[in-house]
Amino acid sequence: VLQDSIALLQLIVYIPVLALGISLNTIALWLFCCRLKRWTETKVYMVNLIIADSFLLFTLPFLLYFSMYNHPRDQLCFAIHNIYFTNMPMSIFIITLIAIDRYIAIKFPLKAKVLRSPLKSASICGFVWILLIIYYYLRPQIHHKREGVCFQKPSAEPSYSSLIYVIIVYFIPLGIVIFCSVQVIRCLKKKMATSSHETKLIQKAMHIVSVNLCVFIVCFSPFHIALLLRFAVDVAEASSLVPGVKACVKISAILANCNCCLDAFCYYFAAKEFPEFS
Repeated sequence: VLQDSIALLQLIVYIPVLALGISLNTIALWLFCCRLKRWTETKVYMVNLIIADSFLLFTLPFLLYFSMYNHPRDQLCFAIHNIYFTNMPMSIFIITLIAIDRYIAIKFPLKAKVLRSPLKSASICGFVWILLIIYYYLRPQIHHKREGVCFQKPSAEPSYSSLIYVIIVYFIPLGIVIFCSVQVIRCLKKKMATSSHETKLIQKAMHIVSVNLCVFIVCFSPFHIALLLRFAVDVAEASSLVPGVKACVKISAILANCNCCLDAFCYYFAAKEFPEFS
């Protein structure tokens, strides 16, 4: 019954997310490529973010199908699994890079001329793409475990690699994004105190930084906390809690996947509000 309820929730959420996500990412790509003619650091990051989110959107119908029909762990499952788990971390890393880039641009405007450039941003994105693709497509353990249902952990043994994954992929980036966002807001507040005619623009910029941070935390935190809970349950060998934690992971994943239709919209407005970015 719980499995059916989660499948129904996925159906209810993913259909509008797909419709909105495809529309918003297409519009955002057009805006960045056609309206913002000059290639800037943020434009590079945003185009990469839109690509990552679009690949994530591509996997959602498969996730829905796998969940409804308990699809086995076959080649199609491995392919979709790799696409999904390459592009969610990529989205998180790009949002982190945007936060770092914004922090450098506002906190160290003179050094930023040396540290920031569209070519450097493209090189960093390319490096992260290659790293994630190599990791997921050459990771041997997932290809050897053929038993079980797709997108479900095949055994109750604690996976220490999943713990490392959660820390590296989410909690370290989360700390960086929070630090950079707080520092940017503090810098903007100081500028607001000395420049009254730009107060309205700075207030908008501060609001956008806050909204971006909140969206990042609200969308991604529950999923990665649920993964930590799953690891803790496996370590404690509390088998009675496994069904409940599995349900938490699936429900929080739905929320995390909603992020792919919000990113492009949020960061387009961010690019317009920061003079350094537009």
